[in-house]
Amino acid sequence: MAELGIRQRYREEVVPAMMNEFAYVNVMQVPRITKLVANVGVGEALDNPKALDAAVNDLRIITGQQPMITRARKSIATYKLREGRAIGAKVTLRGAKMWSLLDRILNLALPRIRDFRGVSARHFDGRGNYTIGFREQLVFPEIDLDRIDKVRGLEVSIVTSAKSDEEGRRLLRLLGMPFRDD
Repeated sequence: MAELGIRQRYREEVVPAMMNEFAYVNVMQVPRITKLVANVGVGEALDNPKALDAAVNDLRIITGQQPMITRARKSIATYKLREGRAIGAKVTLRGAKMWSLLDRILNLALPRIRDFRGVSARHFDGRGNYTIGFREQLVFPEIDLDRIDKVRGLEVSIVTSAKSDEEGRRLLRLLGMPFRDD
């Protein structure tokens, strides 16, 4: 049998398994992934404005969508930060682009991490949403090693309609998220 796409696997395997496991009465009760939010913090953008442009470009290449510039909400004198200064970029993905990025994270990016032994199951927020941090953008195959100015990390939040961390963890595990036992 050919490898199922992640969206098709959700419909054909995950939904029936979750309905049996959690005794849902209706298919609409089964938790689903509603969106992915990818963001990059660029603290060095205060001194080097070109760093923000490079981070935006990397995020655009990874997600296939134009990132939004995030700005500081407060002034913090210790960090020489003024309210309204550009300090990062973020992208919210839904639909086909969301499934595509999730598929690339699970099947391409995570296996490319050195000494990878699975992701921690402790990064849930209490409402079934999961955040995974990448130390370097190079784990994504779209990023050309010769064209980057600096290795920088990014964070991807997987927002689900799950009511609890247990439901969210089971949903992601059935989709193929490699949780380690810790």
